[in-house]
Amino acid sequence: MTDPLVSAFASDEDMVADQSVRPKRLAELIGQHRVREQLDLLLQSALRRGSPPDHILLSGPPGLGKTTMAMIVAAELGAGLRMTSGPAIERAGDLAAVLTSLSLGDVLFIDEIHRIARPAEELLYSAMEDFRVDVVVGKGPGATAIPLDVEPFTLVGATTRSGLLTGPMRDRFGFVGQLDFYDPDELELIIARSARILDVPITDEGAVEIGRRSRGTPRIANRLLRRVRDYAEVRGNGVVDLTAARAALRVYDVDELGLDRLDRAVLLALLRQGGGPVGLSTLAVAVGEQPDTVEEVCEPFLLRSGLMARTPRGRIATAGAWQHLGIPGPAGTVGGGNPAGGLSSTPGLFDL
Repeated sequence: MTDPLVSAFASDEDMVADQSVRPKRLAELIGQHRVREQLDLLLQSALRRGSPPDHILLSGPPGLGKTTMAMIVAAELGAGLRMTSGPAIERAGDLAAVLTSLSLGDVLFIDEIHRIARPAEELLYSAMEDFRVDVVVGKGPGATAIPLDVEPFTLVGATTRSGLLTGPMRDRFGFVGQLDFYDPDELELIIARSARILDVPITDEGAVEIGRRSRGTPRIANRLLRRVRDYAEVRGNGVVDLTAARAALRVYDVDELGLDRLDRAVLLALLRQGGGPVGLSTLAVAVGEQPDTVEEVCEPFLLRSGLMARTPRGRIATAGAWQHLGIPGPAGTVGGGNPAGGLSSTPGLFDL
């Protein structure tokens, strides 16, 4: 039931399509004004000194541009870029091979750095601080640690869950940038820019409509733009305007707030229980999904939108959820007035 259209996690299609629309320089980056200014100061000062900048940690939800910023850092420094991910580094030897192959001033980008294996993380400590790694050769009493020098480099780590980083790892980053969700106006500019690069005719109204349903995430905005483009080319006149955007997103079950079928199913499951509280496992069973999917894919946006709240007893639906689904709430609920909740008598409820 999971719909990847409004998921902030990257699909294979996203990885290919995003290459052409990614900003290449800080000056091209839209939004994230505070982090952008801080990065600019960090990089400009490093260039003037002629030495690599401090290690950089970028934190924030998926789809906000952490990988793009890592690429921009390398481009601004005129340095080489090596990219890997935390789950791909299973052994310390894997990381040592990457580190010893770096050239002077290179940028090493590790995505999802909080998932790096502990032996590799401990090896990374000395590399970040002293630009040296100790490779252990042999086993048991005869094992020998061979020190290897590493060329000075800049590590750019990206994480969606900074709370899972260990203290020693977090302390070794000289700069920490927290990426925030984008405003609709910023997403409109991003969509217009992507449309120009992809040669997609688009009106201002079309960009606004896609932007306000993109959940504050550029990755989702670009994905919706491609789907609306497909609709406009097949069933319209090829122009992404307001009519095409609304019709296309209706076909793809993305409503006015950016909720998809799974989001609405979660809210509906809560409303069937009188608005909650409902436990995560019970909620997942009710919508036919894994608890991790509900917690990581649906909940963040529902919480941020004010449609759901967490309590010590479980998840509850807010008055906004009743209003958004057009269901009369129980007595005492803002916008409600139907003591029974009115679930079974609401026309078209199960078509949501």
